[in-house]
Amino acid sequence: MTFRTRVLPLVLTLPALVVVAVLFLVPLGYSLLSAFEETETGEFGFGNFAKSFEFYGWDMLFTVIITGLATLLIGALSIAIGGYLVLGGHPRLVAAMRWLYRWPLFIPFIVAAQCMRTFLAKNGIMNNLLVTAGVIEPLSAQSFLDWRGILFTFVWKQTAFAALLVSGAMASLDPATIEAARNLGAGKLRVLVEIIVPQVRVTVAVGMILSLVTILSVLSVPLMVGTGSPTMLTVDMAFRINSYGDYGVANALGFLTYLLAATVAWFYLRRGVSTGGTP
Repeated sequence: MTFRTRVLPLVLTLPALVVVAVLFLVPLGYSLLSAFEETETGEFGFGNFAKSFEFYGWDMLFTVIITGLATLLIGALSIAIGGYLVLGGHPRLVAAMRWLYRWPLFIPFIVAAQCMRTFLAKNGIMNNLLVTAGVIEPLSAQSFLDWRGILFTFVWKQTAFAALLVSGAMASLDPATIEAARNLGAGKLRVLVEIIVPQVRVTVAVGMILSLVTILSVLSVPLMVGTGSPTMLTVDMAFRINSYGDYGVANALGFLTYLLAATVAWFYLRRGVSTGGTP
């Protein structure tokens, strides 16, 4: 191997490595260090974590529940959408679904949150439509700007991303296996569950993990849609910094968020290694 072939790849990748180091690794290292440094004394310890559990213990549990439930729903809906597109149905419905489910891909989270405030409010679009259709009475209309609105927004926004990955993986499968199963009398649901899903489980897992990490990092949705308490940790971090300038507790909460995401990624990678790269 010549000097040129050894140095040239490093030179080409150096700008990207510098950007990653400056914009990600350095702030990450500072935030992790600050999580263990107490703001008042400057000493290192677990005081920030003790405050985090004392003040925001219920918010931690709420974050885990909302994130986990949203991730499961995203996985289930992405499988359903991908299966319907691949296995076929009414041609017009398939065409409409291909067009509709991609909309959320191009809408930022802050725009989605603002739209949901208008849609899910007590006098919002959804309740007005239900009242007009005679489904509910005007006095029985209620606001969904709580945990239900947060969950609905996350699922609606991220299902498009996961469904795009899953439907693409399903479309790349050998159609002969699907046709063979259908010729033997298997229905569409059985073909989807027993033939298609096992072959695309890696892609489904990737879509769910990426969705989980994205949900953990979003501030606008729980801040704008979830108007009550408990709330998600991103809101607590912003509140701790903006109200008290307490970067120690905020970074401790961020550290716990990193830990949650890293735990999920570790289980995924561990299973992938143990099964030879097929989680």
